[in-house]
Amino acid sequence: MIVVVCPGQGSQTPGFLSPWLELDGARERLSAFSDAAGVDLVAHGTESDADTIRDTRVAQPLIVAASLLAWEQLTSAGARPEGVAGHSVGEIAALVAAGVIDAEAGLRLVGVRGRAMADAAALVETGMSAVVGGDEGQVLQAIADNGLTPANYNGGGQIVAAGELPGLAALAEQAPRGTRVVPLQVAGAFHTRFMAPAQDALRTAVEGIDSVDDPSLTLWSNSDGSAVDDGRRALDLIVHQVASPVRWDLCMASFADRDITGLIELAPAGALTGLAKRGLRGVPSVAVKTPDDLAAARELLAS
Repeated sequence: MIVVVCPGQGSQTPGFLSPWLELDGARERLSAFSDAAGVDLVAHGTESDADTIRDTRVAQPLIVAASLLAWEQLTSAGARPEGVAGHSVGEIAALVAAGVIDAEAGLRLVGVRGRAMADAAALVETGMSAVVGGDEGQVLQAIADNGLTPANYNGGGQIVAAGELPGLAALAEQAPRGTRVVPLQVAGAFHTRFMAPAQDALRTAVEGIDSVDDPSLTLWSNSDGSAVDDGRRALDLIVHQVASPVRWDLCMASFADRDITGLIELAPAGALTGLAKRGLRGVPSVAVKTPDDLAAARELLAS
């Protein structure tokens, strides 16, 4: 079984869409995505600086659009993976890949998500830091002791702490033994109670999607790593996940239980294949960072 995974926020870098725009039809596709999301994805993906594309309103549509561009190129010859999953906002790209909603509906949804989460993040100054290594129990205790929440259980020895900035600073100053605390380039404490104000807008957007199908591929949820076979439930879980932890560790455990034989990460790739090298040792993987990586991804998919 080959699994395609879609990355989350923080994976974007300035200019990363430039090589994709050299592909036939890509600029027109991105323009349509821009109209749906309410964000100029061509400009932000080629010209905007790091601070601009860190803005949640920009980052989330940009990442999903890039993943869908890569997905359409990867599957253009007809070959498809047997399963798909997305990390955080990448779940929206995964919904599109699994056929639950179409690409335009996905971009409209992620536009709403990005704006609603940015508004929620503006209410209280918060952030996120990755805690890499160490004993999991000690890491979770340190997170709690500093008034923080474990927002992402990423597997591979990484847990992301989220909450108010003084607590994150204290965690970094007194990091648990054997760990590194790495601040993340995000604008708020995503997947925690601080994002609860965003759920109403996202729920309204989800309820407004008329055409919803059940997944045509195995679709795993960040909620608990389980496969979801009902399209409406998959959308409901998108609303739930905004204020609940990402359990990517359980997604990878589910991949291992299914004995996956390869993993392909869509653009802007790198983070999830990095986690897979530690959490799914021995499983071949391809990070599709630019169109030059598509040949290797197609070869793995064909295998």
